Amino acid sequence: MTPSVLDLAPVVPVVVLEDAADAVPLARALVAGGLPAIEVTLRTSAALDAIRAIAAEVPDAVVGAGTVISVRNVFDTVAAGARFLVSPGWTETLLDAMKASGVPFLPGVSTTSEVVALLERGVTEMKFFPAEAAGGTAYLKALSSPLPQARFCPTGGISLASAPSYLALPNVGCVGGSWMVPADAVATKDWARVEQLAREAAALRG
Repeated sequence: MTPSVLDLAPVVPVVVLEDAADAVPLARALVAGGLPAIEVTLRTSAALDAIRAIAAEVPDAVVGAGTVISVRNVFDTVAAGARFLVSPGWTETLLDAMKASGVPFLPGVSTTSEVVALLERGVTEMKFFPAEAAGGTAYLKALSSPLPQARFCPTGGISLASAPSYLALPNVGCVGGSWMVPADAVATKDWARVEQLAREAAALRG
């Protein structure tokens, strides 16, 4: 059985790549630092090529697609080699497509009603987004008693400093963040810095 995305590492790097040529060295640095699950967001034209390259050349990485907002996104990213899908929110149509994709997925939620609706559909693992803006740790803690079966990957505004308070919650499996892939490090191809930041993130435990 495929392990849950929430259990691969305490932090899932959220990656925005302008140049697909950076994908493989970046992924290798993240894996070397102990973060195998990598979410490549569909925010740039390089994203699909980046997913394809990581899937083909970095076997220890578990590459996923983020910012999945359409049925086409689901098909294109899975065809490119994505091994999990992450959406900022969900609709019935998008949820059906993600369920049919054959890979794990984390639909985005920010309200209690959305969580209940997903539980009704048999989905227990979700992305909580935008985490800080939507209520942060206090909101997630409040959900844990009435909805203990829901598990989350909070993403959005989380830092190395705030991540431990999220990871300490019983309903949080991991957090998503981009602090270990700073834009300036990617721009200068400072993969050693990325690896060091990934190592610090991988050491976080709830």
